Amino acid sequence: MTPIAGQVPFGYEPPAKRDKGTLIYYDSFEETSDEMLGIAAETAKARSFARFVLYPIHEETARRMSKTPVSAYYKREKRLAEWARERESSEPVPEIDRWEGKRKKYTPMEAALRHLTETLPGPHFVYMTPATANLFASYDVFDGWITKLRLVLSAVPADPAPKLVQYRTRWSLAWEDE
Repeated sequence: MTPIAGQVPFGYEPPAKRDKGTLIYYDSFEETSDEMLGIAAETAKARSFARFVLYPIHEETARRMSKTPVSAYYKREKRLAEWARERESSEPVPEIDRWEGKRKKYTPMEAALRHLTETLPGPHFVYMTPATANLFASYDVFDGWITKLRLVLSAVPADPAPKLVQYRTRWSLAWEDE
């Protein structure tokens, strides 16, 4: 087989290879400010993720997880859509996963993570607040999921759950380098 010579335009540089997949921001987004969203987006950019996905949870899910009232799903999703529209020129472009809004009911974290890992390219990193990470570590499915994905926390947990301490190598802070 003879090799075929190809031509490329002058000054062509091949695109940089990205070996990281998706950063998923899992939260209710009730108390999340634009500054906090910006920090998560900067983390996705600094760590060269191919995709940055916002996953707002349904109000029934938030109620069962934290017992605190949250506003309606469509209101939180609308605010996130406006924020994402402002950042369309940034890389990676923020996306919103609306699967839980279509379900319109309580969705266990395991089902949400299964949906996200099946539909988004890997490897998967999940961005969480310390409170959400402690809740996740308290669930019995945590041991199985922490081996399939990595956590990126927005801050150091004040009182980390024992499972978070046990799996300290599987999570990092947003401002730490990988």
